Amino acid sequence: MKKAFGFFIILLSLPVLWWITTNIRTEINAAQAHEDQIASAIHLPEIQPQLPVTLIDRNGKTFSEEYVEWRQPLTLQKIPKIAQEIFISSEDAHFYEHIGFDLSAIVRAVVANSSTNSTSQGASTITQQLVRMRYLSDEKTYERKLTEIFYSHELEKEFDKDEILTMYLNEAYFSNQVYGIGGAASYYFQKPLQELSIAEIAFIAAIPNNPSLYNPLKNFDKTKARQERLLDTLSTSGAITKEDAITYKAETITLNVKNKAQSYPMYSTYVLQELRWLVAEKEGYSDRLAKTQSEEEKKKIKAQLDNRLKTLFQNGLTIHTALDPDKQAHDENKMTAILGPGKLQAAGAVIDNTSREVVSLYAGKNYEKFGFHRAFQGTRQPGSAFKPLAVYAPFFETTAHTPDSIVSGGSYCVGSFCPQNYGGFKYGDVPIRVAFRNSYNTSALRLFNTVGIDTAFSYLDRFHFRSIVAKDHDYSASLGGLTYGVTALELADAYTSFIDGSYVLAHSIRKVTASDGTELYSWDSARDQIWSPKTVKYMRSMLTDVVTKGTGQGVYSRSNYVGAKTGTTNNYRDYWLAGLNDEYTAAIWLGYDKPQSMESLEAYKIHHKLFNVLLE
Repeated sequence: MKKAFGFFIILLSLPVLWWITTNIRTEINAAQAHEDQIASAIHLPEIQPQLPVTLIDRNGKTFSEEYVEWRQPLTLQKIPKIAQEIFISSEDAHFYEHIGFDLSAIVRAVVANSSTNSTSQGASTITQQLVRMRYLSDEKTYERKLTEIFYSHELEKEFDKDEILTMYLNEAYFSNQVYGIGGAASYYFQKPLQELSIAEIAFIAAIPNNPSLYNPLKNFDKTKARQERLLDTLSTSGAITKEDAITYKAETITLNVKNKAQSYPMYSTYVLQELRWLVAEKEGYSDRLAKTQSEEEKKKIKAQLDNRLKTLFQNGLTIHTALDPDKQAHDENKMTAILGPGKLQAAGAVIDNTSREVVSLYAGKNYEKFGFHRAFQGTRQPGSAFKPLAVYAPFFETTAHTPDSIVSGGSYCVGSFCPQNYGGFKYGDVPIRVAFRNSYNTSALRLFNTVGIDTAFSYLDRFHFRSIVAKDHDYSASLGGLTYGVTALELADAYTSFIDGSYVLAHSIRKVTASDGTELYSWDSARDQIWSPKTVKYMRSMLTDVVTKGTGQGVYSRSNYVGAKTGTTNNYRDYWLAGLNDEYTAAIWLGYDKPQSMESLEAYKIHHKLFNVLLE
């Protein structure tokens, strides 16, 4: 009877056992899925915070910085032991013992919060705080806290203790958009962390506990009070003696807050654009853009380049440049003074003849960083300043003629293109140097027609005129008539070929290094031989002739050599001067952003005065 009853009970229990087993299996699967979700979250690619991009001048000094958040990450070996001890003893005494969370501390916090019916009591380990910085919000709920514990445990399985401590010390927030203890040292004291005293280290270590309350720029006394409590904690833990703690508390804390370097925006704005060109050149984006005719494909390639630059900026860069700060300041101040009040504007570029480096740029009066940069963005018709490159140098290079050879200055047409000389004057046969000196348009067109459009552009295309397009392959190019025009920097760059016949793209960037000092990019230094010695000799002679006897009178230089060419466009809307002396090659544009006639300014030769500034 008992056996039958037992068998009956077992049968009745089977459905219950099945239900229990099913639910256990469901819970196990859910738990596994939750664990997989957590592990997946931990392994997600990190959102890399942007590190500073620092621009260095030719003297090795920082002149501009680009950042939203100030960071200077350090390896654990470069973080003093006392700094590590401060955070461990004050934030997580059992850091090297727990598995990501401290169960006993959590229990104490739960009891304390239960008694007060709140969730204000903490219990976060360093690992948990790092998890919160990276993955979670600061809301104080038990659900978020439970997720934080799971994440912390996973993080401890992924990284060792020293790696976690390093990440924590580099990611902790030190108020005023400063992250990491290395950044805090340089921001608040303008010294490397290793050079700070223990009192100073303890002072900045006081901030992350409550960055608003302990913001030293607003609540210095509160930060100092917490610093003293931290020193007492170090004394209690045995890291320092009580006597040392008293001494460190008495040390005067003097802040030396870092100001964001933002000098020479005319130059720094261009450097960042040149960086884009440099990366595009070195990583193949330029070639890909040149080879595709599809606008959709070009858009895609440019987007990829944008993403690449974003990654580079996030990782932090140091850009070593050729900026000559004294000359940049000299050119900016003097050119702005010459332009005076009003809307008259100018653009200028100066290139060192030996290195072919851009040493100074003038972007325009009242220029603001990242605004319209007239030196490299302001494309305008170059007028006769284009003739040496498009007409005369190719003519000498491809014929046996000399500057003393004869050319007619009379009327001349190619098809329906019938330009006139300045003032409508007609001239007879004159030496080429006279036609060049006085900028006869009809003579230039004759010589250009002799050279041929294709041959002329086979030389022009070796320079970096970014706005010259296919339809510019026309006879009007002989007089500087282009679809969009050129910039002052492009013109100066091309004129460097008259130094010795060789050419390499002028650059402001010497090299680009990563945050760890590894060199990432630099421009090629190999030069292309554009003009023969004969052509260089002729061109330099004629450029000097313009200065001494022609339209360039008023240009001067203290060097042994100076030569230049002027340019004036239709209706006097643009004035140009481009040329060189023994030290520099330069170009200047003068005009209004909204083109208008400057005929009334012609006699003042303002562009000559500006050009003289650049050659000083």
